[in-house]
Amino acid sequence: MQDTIIHGEPLGPRISAVSPLDDFQLFLTFTNGEQRVFDAKPLLSLGVFKPLRNREMFEAVKVAYGSVLWPKDIDYCPDTLYEQSIPLKCKKMVDKTL
Repeated sequence: MQDTIIHGEPLGPRISAVSPLDDFQLFLTFTNGEQRVFDAKPLLSLGVFKPLRNREMFEAVKVAYGSVLWPKDIDYCPDTLYEQSIPLKCKKMVDKTL
């Protein structure tokens, strides 16, 4: 899949797969092949994201339009997901040191 270009600047990688993990984290696969983990806990106290504190609703996440989407049309910017997530290799290294 090629990156989309808007006004001559390519967009960052988009989400191609998502799986909910324990502790309100998301396992993300991006269109560039990277796998990363995003911690959604900081979002759960913010207005539109409060319904995601319900575990069943959080786990209903799916890929839509290159990002993640939950019921009630709750979504999150794919560029922010990329920037705020941890590459899987780094996550494994952090877990080993704990």
